[in-house]
Amino acid sequence: MSKIQLITFDLDDTFWDIKSTIINAEMNSRKWSEDRIGEKIEWGTFENFMQIRNELVKEDPSLEYDLGMLRKKIIAHHTKKFFKNTKDLNKFIEDAYNFFLEERHKVTFYDDVVEVLEELSSKYKLGVLTNGNADVNKLKIGHLFDFSISSMDVKSNKPGKSHFAKARELSKVAFKDTLHVGDHQVNDVLGARDLGINTIWFNLNNVKWEADNNPPLQFSKWARFKDLVEENYGS
Repeated sequence: MSKIQLITFDLDDTFWDIKSTIINAEMNSRKWSEDRIGEKIEWGTFENFMQIRNELVKEDPSLEYDLGMLRKKIIAHHTKKFFKNTKDLNKFIEDAYNFFLEERHKVTFYDDVVEVLEELSSKYKLGVLTNGNADVNKLKIGHLFDFSISSMDVKSNKPGKSHFAKARELSKVAFKDTLHVGDHQVNDVLGARDLGINTIWFNLNNVKWEADNNPPLQFSKWARFKDLVEENYGS
């Protein structure tokens, strides 16, 4: 089996739980917005939120990967009625978005993630491939990675080829010598595997593999990951 030179990682739900992170960011951002405006805002239900999101993406498909602009448009949808001029509205939107982004980076890493990355970084090239807008440089782990690629960087989302191709371009490492790790059966595992990239599935809750009839290597605890890599891809 080929010796791995590069390991790329997904972020959300791979290094931390994204649901709790986003819920906290959303709730804190809503309170911030209401305090700033001095009015109660009708936010609607989750179904309302998804309807607004889907309508915006339908109008502008680039919002599927431009999560920053999507967030700003959602903020505008809920708050524009409180502003009399565009300048004040735009200033509020920018401030509200920056507050949300700061809150979105208040993550709780899964046990052993940072320690494992520190060990791996001394032996392998490491990279980030994310469909989200988390920035590893804001999380004090950026120094452990050789590069980080978001959907905005490549104007598309995994499982499309662009993230993986950009990683190959930046690292100069062939797909066959690359290992990709992530939680999503399709976006991470199948997307990488279809290109000839080695894969390991992070399966936190030990759910059943359903994407195809060829389940990948998997792990549920980060303390196990380094040994799994060595056992299957070591020299």
